Amino acid sequence: MRKQNIKYMVVAATVSLGLFATSAQAAESYPDKPITMVVGFAAGGATDILARLVAKGLAEELDQAVVVENRAGAGSNIGADYVNRSKADGYTLYVGSITNGINYSLYDNLQHDFIDDFEHVGMLARITNVLVVNPDRPYKTVDEYIAYAKAHPGEVTCASSSIGSSIHMSCELFKLSTGTDILHVPYRGSGPAVTDLVAGQVDSMFDNVPSAISHIKANNLRALATTTEERTPMLPDVPTFAEEGIEDFVVSGWFGLEAPKGTPDNVVETLNIALNKVLEHKDVIQGFEKQGFEFPQQPNSPQTYSDHVVTEVEKWTEVVTKAELKAE
Repeated sequence: MRKQNIKYMVVAATVSLGLFATSAQAAESYPDKPITMVVGFAAGGATDILARLVAKGLAEELDQAVVVENRAGAGSNIGADYVNRSKADGYTLYVGSITNGINYSLYDNLQHDFIDDFEHVGMLARITNVLVVNPDRPYKTVDEYIAYAKAHPGEVTCASSSIGSSIHMSCELFKLSTGTDILHVPYRGSGPAVTDLVAGQVDSMFDNVPSAISHIKANNLRALATTTEERTPMLPDVPTFAEEGIEDFVVSGWFGLEAPKGTPDNVVETLNIALNKVLEHKDVIQGFEKQGFEFPQQPNSPQTYSDHVVTEVEKWTEVVTKAELKAE
């Protein structure tokens, strides 16, 4: 019996070593088949546009097809859940964003942990938000906006694309930073919100720059300040909130490439190297300029991106907690 048990142990060990060798060989030959990039939002939005731009470049760098697949719903959580359950071999990836950093604390009973259940490959892009107001409103500066909101508590409205979006959370952080009582008005998408803002149905909005810039240039909206640490090249004449005296109010939207937890290190490294090369492609640079995306800070490594994700989750958890927010 003892000899038989030893025999089984030897066979099991041999099988295990064989599987390990096969897995290692697969990782070494990566990629040898098409890759899927999952987007947690519908086609046509900023995340989808960025994903398709980067996917084209990755396909060239990796010499394999890279297919973008939209799995929208639940504030992008459906797409994240799908990739989290996928095989950790580098062939199913997820386009994460600031929304996932917010969802971490906004939703109860998430089926994934955005920090621990993914290998954070690298950042894809950043994006700036801008406080825009209807030009018929009496406030023309950030100080006047704050003063008016404090003089009329609960009356000034702030539109957003949805509950939990970076547009919404910019408003909530602003309220906490300035001690103002501003009424949040959620919409189903940025488009309808901007339409009502231009029409004067709502007063203000912390919109993404690419969405608002045409209305700003046409004088349909008045830009008061941008939310990033430095002025955006797309609106060089618009000050930052720090320049306006609100130094603790900084919001930078971001997008990143994720792989399921356990994806081999060399696969993550291969993807990161390819991604950084893609961000130097001429057509990608032109696409970023056209769409209003900004490039990640360097070095753009898996570690620096992972650290950024943790910092963002901690930041938005504090805002969600203090503002007592929960997704419906």
